[in-house]
Amino acid sequence: MGDNVEMGVYPVKKALEKAVELELDLVEISPKASPPVCKIMDYKKFLYEQKKRDKAMKAKASKVVVKEIRFGPQTDDHDYEFKKRHAEKFLKDGAKLKAYVFFKGRSIVYKDQGEILLLRLAQELEELGKVEQMPKLEGKRMTMFIAPKTSKK
Repeated sequence: MGDNVEMGVYPVKKALEKAVELELDLVEISPKASPPVCKIMDYKKFLYEQKKRDKAMKAKASKVVVKEIRFGPQTDDHDYEFKKRHAEKFLKDGAKLKAYVFFKGRSIVYKDQGEILLLRLAQELEELGKVEQMPKLEGKRMTMFIAPKTSKK
């Protein structure tokens, strides 16, 4: 029942009378139970507190940021190093990394070079993040996901 009502089995009419007497609501907690379980409470206050809890939970939930880095199948060393430094920064900031090789026109024949490039990136970023998805060819893109390693505090 409520805070100042004895627990027990009451007929619906008597329970409703008690709720009216206390100026509260009779709320059905478990309708499938035999007999159904009800509680006398301030329903508006209950909804308000539930909304407040949900908002607090939502605020605590971390939002996943996905940063992308695009390579060509024949990206040379300077560009690769430049993009790798950006990838390191993204992983240190706690963002997921989506690295992909984009094949234009006939460059699809170099898909093995693209895979080697992504695997090299994964190996060099090993201490900052772990590979969530190995390189996978989807149409004209070979994609790989790297998640940041969580730092233990």
